[in-house]
Amino acid sequence: MDFWQRYRAIDARDTRFDGQFFTAVRSTGIYCRPSCPARTPKAENVTFYETSAAAHEAGYRACKRCLPEAVPGTPAWNLRSDIAGRAMRLINDGVITREGVDGLAHRLGYSARHLNRILSHELGASPLSLARASRAQTARTLLVSTDMLLADVAFASGFNSVRQFNDTIGEVFAMTPTALRATGAKTGLRRGDGVSEATPSALTLNLPYREPFDPGIFDFLAVRAVPGIESADTSADGTRSYARTLRLPRGNASFSVSFNPESRGKPLQLTVNALDLHDLPALLSRVRRLFDLDADPQAIDDALAIDPRLSGRIPAIPGIRVPGAVDPQELLIRAMIGQQITVAAARTALTQLSDAGSPAGVGGPGLDRLFPTAAELAEHGRALLRGPRRRIDSIVSAAEAMATGTLDFDYGDDVESLGRKLLPLPGVGPWTVGYVAMRVLGAPDILLANDAAVRNGLKVLPSGAGLSADFREVSPWRSYATMHLWRAAAKPVAVRPARTAAGVGTHA
Repeated sequence: MDFWQRYRAIDARDTRFDGQFFTAVRSTGIYCRPSCPARTPKAENVTFYETSAAAHEAGYRACKRCLPEAVPGTPAWNLRSDIAGRAMRLINDGVITREGVDGLAHRLGYSARHLNRILSHELGASPLSLARASRAQTARTLLVSTDMLLADVAFASGFNSVRQFNDTIGEVFAMTPTALRATGAKTGLRRGDGVSEATPSALTLNLPYREPFDPGIFDFLAVRAVPGIESADTSADGTRSYARTLRLPRGNASFSVSFNPESRGKPLQLTVNALDLHDLPALLSRVRRLFDLDADPQAIDDALAIDPRLSGRIPAIPGIRVPGAVDPQELLIRAMIGQQITVAAARTALTQLSDAGSPAGVGGPGLDRLFPTAAELAEHGRALLRGPRRRIDSIVSAAEAMATGTLDFDYGDDVESLGRKLLPLPGVGPWTVGYVAMRVLGAPDILLANDAAVRNGLKVLPSGAGLSADFREVSPWRSYATMHLWRAAAKPVAVRPARTAAGVGTHA
């Protein structure tokens, strides 16, 4: 977007652009989200920044009226496969907090000095400034939506000390943490949130997202849920929920996410049942990736609706999401097991394989195990897996490669580097790489053309005469086209969106 496109967006107070760029006003010294209700500033006083960190670096403070740190994240980090996009995915996952700038640079294959130069040029801020902005955003969320002690908020947000936390909140928001918490009470953000009385150790907060939001992602996760590790439910009032255990850098954790499309405000509520507070930023980042909460669904739907094959589905299923992954290694194993078999068969195989996992010690009812580590799979996989020997050998070989560090991939990869790492593995082909790219990297432009469910979905859609077989007309959003095709293979478009099941095909 150029300057005047962005300026028209802030003049229209268009909420679709919240989080995608930030508006700094020289005459006031503050920066805002595009939808800020304040009077539109004069164009000559406006500077646009790609990130809030860049605005901080330039000396601006966050607007107290529109709270620009309260918006969903930018979808650009998935759309962009360059170093800046890859770095932001890792920063949001807490890599700088755990490993420092040198650790981030090593993961990306650059020196710390060169990475600093790249990010300063591309995003207007250094890696440390970007990490500080991410911590400030997490801290604001916890302050306004929970009753956690301020010291707990500080460490849960990734700060090394309470003093550093106080200084950063003051610099970014021009408010004390106590004053910032009071804004949550005034705006009603804390109503119904905070620490649950029924479960004193549980932490509950709302996850921001851009509307519309298709709850079909809960169905996708439900039909693939591995008993003991994951659970999913739909209650009598229509509330969807998904829960699971997982490993995080400092320890094991469990969480649940619930959503009722009929409830006021349609909140997407996260409840953390057990967690080392230092792992909270990583958990928040991974849950947001799992539910694709930083997507721009309106822009995606507008692009997909141009294709006559999909145009009839968009009004019926607005805001479809591409499910992510909370553990890259786990997702690769699930993808390899799910190749060329049904979802039900893959779930059965994964349930058998889950016996290799260790006790969670942190889960709620029905959640008592962790998905097996690569080392556990390498040791016990052959005894637990069923099927062709070549297939079992491929899965165990991949587990051994991950366990020894020979195979190392994460959220900081791009599609090309992911392919270079995975394709040499026996039993891994382009479908597997594409599926892992969709779910681990959040790659938005993957069409799994050889997938059986995708082919079945094509048979349900209107004729595509004269259109490309690879859906290039809707690029760079072909991953979302894939989700529509999976859904089409499972349910006709006339079914109410909130009741549709996830696509059934050769994907786990």
